[in-house]
Amino acid sequence: MLAGIAIAIAAMVAGITATGIRISYFLQPTGVLIVLGGTLGVTFITTPSQALRNSARAVRKLFWESRVDRLALIDQIMALARPARIRGMLALEPMIASTNPAFLRDALTLAMDLPHREQLRAALETKLRLRERQGEIDAKTLEVAGGFAPTIGVLGTVVGLIEVLRQFSNVAGVAAGVGTAFVSTIYGLGLANVLLLPAAHRIRARVAEAFETDEMIIEGVMAVLDGLHPTLMRERLNAFLESAQ
Repeated sequence: MLAGIAIAIAAMVAGITATGIRISYFLQPTGVLIVLGGTLGVTFITTPSQALRNSARAVRKLFWESRVDRLALIDQIMALARPARIRGMLALEPMIASTNPAFLRDALTLAMDLPHREQLRAALETKLRLRERQGEIDAKTLEVAGGFAPTIGVLGTVVGLIEVLRQFSNVAGVAAGVGTAFVSTIYGLGLANVLLLPAAHRIRARVAEAFETDEMIIEGVMAVLDGLHPTLMRERLNAFLESAQ
């Protein structure tokens, strides 16, 4: 993700430089204030505070949270299946606290409390749907902000044109106003199309990936509960490795 942002910014800077225009010409504090402040303010208006905090955490996870190694996760589930098949689910109780990821730990805990197969699957699938819905809300928050940013940039353009008309007899003032006008539009488009909208798509991609991983965990826990033969269990779980490639 960082590489993509760097490439996009470098390409835009290179394109601007190729035209012979100085980069400093695009450093317009008025445009930055209008676009960033306006977009942030509109986002505060349209989005509840809790949703904003959740979206901020989702964006932070894009940079810092590592992906789950599904092959290692399958090996972990297989290691849990062996004692459960021999001594029953209660044999896993001492091992649950040290189990990762958290969804696997929660699923095993529920399996202790809800030994009935259908009840357990229903409870886990409900948690899965709620997590997927939360991810969609996080992405939608950025998408809404990305939709407003270009429009706020147009407001900056109007402010710049008003400045042009107010100082029409002053050539220097006209030049500054035109610069503010068009740079504000660039700020709005850049903020939306280089940062906000790509981040929203990235969150959705992460949610889809996490959804498949959690589905694999559910299948694994159900197989452990059913006492499925290890060969059949691994064959079933390996199907999720193919979708991740």
